[in-house]
Amino acid sequence: MAHYAFLDENNVVTEVIVGKDETDTTHDWEQYYGAIRGQVCKRTSYNGNIRKNFAGIGCNYDAQRDAFIAQQPYPSWTLNEDTCHWSAPTQKPNDDKIYRWDEPTLAWVEVTV
Repeated sequence: MAHYAFLDENNVVTEVIVGKDETDTTHDWEQYYGAIRGQVCKRTSYNGNIRKNFAGIGCNYDAQRDAFIAQQPYPSWTLNEDTCHWSAPTQKPNDDKIYRWDEPTLAWVEVTV
C-alpha cells in the first residue's frame, strides 16, 4: 500500500489517496494516477522516506527539494533545509509543561489549564 498526493497548478496538495505500491511495476503509478485525474501526482510516505514529509492537504510540493512542505505556521519561523520542517526562532522548553507560540513576543508561552 502506498500513498499519492495530487497537486494543483501551484503545486499545492489537493488530495491524498491510497494506491498501488510501487513494487507492482506494471505501471509508473504517479503517471497512471495523474493521467486519470488530469493532475500532477507524487508519491508520499508516512515515515518521511519519500519526499521528506507526508503530504497533507494544503502542503506545498517543492520540486527543487523534491519535498512536501507544510504551510509556514508563523512569519518568524524558518525552514530547516535538511528536514523541510519549520523551526521557531527559539527552542521550545523541554519540560512537562504545555506551551504555545506567541508571535508578537516571539516566545513560547506556558498554557495554564
